[in-house]
Amino acid sequence: MKIGCPTEIKPQEFRVGMTPNAAQEAVAHGHDVLIQSGAGIGSGFSDEDYIAAGAVMAASAQEVFEKADMIVKVKEPQAGERKMLREGQVLFTYLHLAPDRAQTEDLIASGCTAIAYETVTDRNGGLPLLAPMSEVAGKLAPQVGAWTLQKANGGRGVLLGGVPGVGPARVVVIGGGVVGTQAARVAAGMGAEVMVLDRSLPRMSYLDDIYGGAFNTSFASKGNTADWVAQADLVIGAVLVPGAAAPKLITREQLSTMKPGAAIVDVAIDQGGCFETSKATTHQDPIYDVDGIMHYCVANMPGAVARTSTIALGNATMPFMLAIANKGWKKACADDPHLLEGLNVHAGQLTYFAVGKALGIDVTSPQLVIK
Repeated sequence: MKIGCPTEIKPQEFRVGMTPNAAQEAVAHGHDVLIQSGAGIGSGFSDEDYIAAGAVMAASAQEVFEKADMIVKVKEPQAGERKMLREGQVLFTYLHLAPDRAQTEDLIASGCTAIAYETVTDRNGGLPLLAPMSEVAGKLAPQVGAWTLQKANGGRGVLLGGVPGVGPARVVVIGGGVVGTQAARVAAGMGAEVMVLDRSLPRMSYLDDIYGGAFNTSFASKGNTADWVAQADLVIGAVLVPGAAAPKLITREQLSTMKPGAAIVDVAIDQGGCFETSKATTHQDPIYDVDGIMHYCVANMPGAVARTSTIALGNATMPFMLAIANKGWKKACADDPHLLEGLNVHAGQLTYFAVGKALGIDVTSPQLVIK
């Protein structure tokens, strides 16, 4: 199979879809790898690194899309990239379709087969291709939240860890999954007073058993969430419904109950955000003010630490990429029901039910597609 990897063109996106190690593995399995020249520079990989791995360099994204049987990326294809997709071509990347009708319609119209990293599952019900970036984003969230809280950025001017004689900031993390756990660990490590809200009693028991003393947990009822948010200096939204639009947990009216200059970091923004006032921002212009509350809603947070993120993502995606290349997407999905969960679009059909529900589009069962 010819595997192509273009340069990411989303603003301030420095990651790359294939590492030289992944390219070397694919070549060793007998595949041709085509990398757009300069694609790895933002992650610290030179063209020479890819050439040494056995890849061939392409002068343009158009060349990659024209020649490749499978396109491997990081972020969802932008409008110009979607025009280059073709019938029968496999797209393997993050998609986050539920809040993005334009992308969904373009992928359907292209006739391509689109497999989304974020909906591939594992035998434990986890999301193995989302987890590495969730860990990165979770660990980044208190860091960028602390920066957003600085007075020069419009925040309250509160130091997360406090100093002797001055108490620490209060951090509320909504969601106790991978993102929320990592966010709580780092915030607590910075000296903040941390509360994690979740609706799963077993998950809260787990967090208490493993991290008891580092941070606290509380049940995420509407009333309880509202009370804790009103006390917070920093709120981190870390809620995920796989493949679906994120639920809106905090309304605009609730912002008036928060401390002036408090900060919100919405890590769920890729799925539409979990605050009513969230809108996607970029690393270049990351924060904005709504009713005196500072919002940080960068849609590709892990791109800020591109080298770490690229290597972590490459480690996770490589076995699935090789399975698709070695067997063809249909047999790979038939052999692995967890990879089949990643199938979102095929040959003009939407094949992921949560996306269809969010956008009101008819869905074809992925099991029927592979038959």
